[in-house]
Amino acid sequence: MKALVKYDKGPGNMEIRDIPEPVAEPGQVKIEVENTGICGSDLHIYHYDIDIPINPPVVTGHEFAGTVVAVGDGVTSCAVGDRVTSETAYSYCGSCRYCRSGFYNLCNSRRTLGYWYNGAFARYTVVPGDRIHKLPQSVSLKAGATLEPLACVTHAAIDLTTIEPGDWALVSGPGAIGLMALQVARSQGARVIVAGTSIDAERLAVARELGAEHVIDVTAEDLAALVNDLTEGRGVDVVLECAGSPHAVDAGLRVIRKQGQFTQIGLFGKPVTIDFERICFKELKVTGSLGSKRSSWESAIELVASGKVKTEQLVSHELPVTDWKNAFELFENKSGLKLMLRPGE
Repeated sequence: MKALVKYDKGPGNMEIRDIPEPVAEPGQVKIEVENTGICGSDLHIYHYDIDIPINPPVVTGHEFAGTVVAVGDGVTSCAVGDRVTSETAYSYCGSCRYCRSGFYNLCNSRRTLGYWYNGAFARYTVVPGDRIHKLPQSVSLKAGATLEPLACVTHAAIDLTTIEPGDWALVSGPGAIGLMALQVARSQGARVIVAGTSIDAERLAVARELGAEHVIDVTAEDLAALVNDLTEGRGVDVVLECAGSPHAVDAGLRVIRKQGQFTQIGLFGKPVTIDFERICFKELKVTGSLGSKRSSWESAIELVASGKVKTEQLVSHELPVTDWKNAFELFENKSGLKLMLRPGE
């Protein structure tokens, strides 16, 4: 079968290769992949500037959904024909303080699908049976392939951040992650401002359609003035920074209220400078966010199944896996919203 393989360490070193079709061993599930989303981390794997362990040669891709075609001995989580998705934490130790408390996303021994183990930019992939999540009937396979990034957002915005009804939340960066964060924040009762730049005009329009109370192009309008007007000078209660932009971090620290919550979701790909005294002087609660855990997935599935979060309409491009270079270029140029590769084509 054809697969998109990171075949060696270093920048680039990625190509379509013919590899053997995998087999479901005991405890494993073999899935025929329908859709696989392109994540920013896939670009970091391509450029080789990510701190998560990579084990080339490895099939990349980790945001996916498909249909079970085989189960190994001992699997009880699903059956042939089930529509499913899978968590990306393929393996972890199970005994450290993080695993024991359910935060296996932080396990030092965690190894990830599409980084260390063969992932989903291929027609078939194999995952451990206990990582599987069945899709409710109301969730399509296309929407199912968005559940992994949404689980990352619910981990950040629900597991790690307390959003109260009536809060003002600023979401920086109206890409797919930011538009998911907008909807998750609204599901918790927040009023949301979505901030972007001039290149984000179409994405800001989508944010408005998805319920943002206000959208703003920070290259043409004054974010601080808008926040002051909306909050009577107090500042926003929550910042969900999804752009991975130092400028967005600085702006968020300026407009957040004292004792507010600042959650960093976007990755920078390099060290950045932060005015830490703003954190001190405002007594802010600041957290990073990495991946997801089981409760994050449960929240994500419930939100999509109930219609409170809409992800399928965020999918702007579906291309065959053999057209991955064009897809990666579109992603880097911020063209469209959620881009997907279809390994079966």
